[in-house]
Formats: sequence, C-alpha cells, structure tokens
Amino acid sequence: MVQAKHERQLQDRTLTVFDLHLHTVHGSSDSNLRPEQLIEEAQRIGLDGICLTEHSGGWENYQIIDIFKDSGLVAIGAVEVYTDVGHVIAIGIRNYVSGMHTAAGLRKVLDKAGGVMIPAHPFRNFFNRPPYNVNLLYKNYDGDLPTTALEASKHPLFELADDVEIANGCNTDKENLFTLDVARELGFTGTGGSDAHSTQGIGKCVTIFDGDIRNEADLIEALKAKAFTAGQGLHVGNLEPFGERSVSEATV
Repeated sequence: MVQAKHERQLQDRTLTVFDLHLHTVHGSSDSNLRPEQLIEEAQRIGLDGICLTEHSGGWENYQIIDIFKDSGLVAIGAVEVYTDVGHVIAIGIRNYVSGMHTAAGLRKVLDKAGGVMIPAHPFRNFFNRPPYNVNLLYKNYDGDLPTTALEASKHPLFELADDVEIANGCNTDKENLFTLDVARELGFTGTGGSDAHSTQGIGKCVTIFDGDIRNEADLIEALKAKAFTAGQGLHVGNLEPFGERSVSEATV
C-alpha cells in the first residue's frame, strides 16, 4: 500500500493525490471499469481522490455518496466533453449542457457554474505518421501545423482554458512532454490523470495537490490557485513529479 494522505507530508505540508481523469461503466460506453473495481484499485495504490470524467456525465451527488461513502476516497463527478477542438475535462458540471459542444460554449457554461476547463491529451496522435495522425485539436484547423511548443501554444483553445492536462496515462512520452513544453509557454502548471477505462493504469498519472481536498469546491479552488503539480508512477509505488525530462529525450 502506498502511503495514504495523512502519512504523506512534505515540510509539514499535506499532499493530496488525485487521479483527475477516469472513466467507468456508469457514464462511459467505452469503459469496462466498474465503480467497485475502481475503489479497490484506488485504495490499493494509495489514491486520495478521483475525478469521474465520464464521456456522458451522469454522476449525481446521491449516487457518489451511496457508492463511495465508505471508500475513504474523495470522489467528484465531472465530464470529458467532446468539443470542436478535442476533448476537454469540465469540472463543476455533471451532465451535458446545451452549447458546450464548442470550446467557446463550454467556457460560458463553466463560467456560469464556477468550474474549470482543462484540455485533455491535446497532442494525442500529433506525432504519428498517416493515417494514424488524426489529432482532434487541429482536425478543423485552417493553417500550417505547429512545429514548436511556442507555435502550438498559440492555439485558440488555450486562451479559453484554465490549465491543460500534461500527463495522460494513455499518451506516449513524447505527446506528454510536448504538452508540458506548451504548458510552460502558457504559464500553466499542468494536471495529470490516468485516462483509465479499466483497472489497468489507474494512478499512472496523477495530480498532487498542496493541501487537503475534501470536495468539489476545494478541488476547483486548488486548480484555480495552481496549488498542484502533475505526478506519475503511483500505480507502481513510485510517485514522483512529472516532467523531469525534455521532449527531445522522449520516445514516441
């Protein structure tokens, strides 16, 4: 068992570890992860909290309380929204709202809800060769594709975002590290999440919060305050900060 939250101290600071990107059978048709399996694996590896970013939403407070109340986990419902410029994690809403199929519309929805908007795996498949290089961020882009992180940071989506997912458990190292470089250009901190659709890989990438996260309000406040860092390796008992290498050292 990895150290639990109350045992994880750094210079008298409490650290709370969340997997901010997870899919279960409750609201994601492409997932085979049952909530009880998620609980068991999250407890085994030492997660403190989970964000249920279902493709179709669907988690209501009473359901979360009923299923997770005795788990020792802070469970928060969210949505991974398929927008016109790719997938975006929306924290602060639980279900589809009219107009959020566009990134600009989603921003308006989240502003009204007081939530946060985090592009998920924005550079997935970006470095692949045809025909496997379909990247949703640039799918409808009219112009030359960027060749540097600075150029990529100019994409309009990032002007709408609160932060960006830099560590995704289903991405390649190169995709994640390029996103890290983009985040640095933007002044973003960068979140982490496994993007797990089964027990495989839960906790591979995480977000480490400086402080105690007890509920959705705490989570949103910490994300807006940039009181976190992306992490990796919790699933194998070796939690460490993400991004010690540069993109030039990464493998596709």
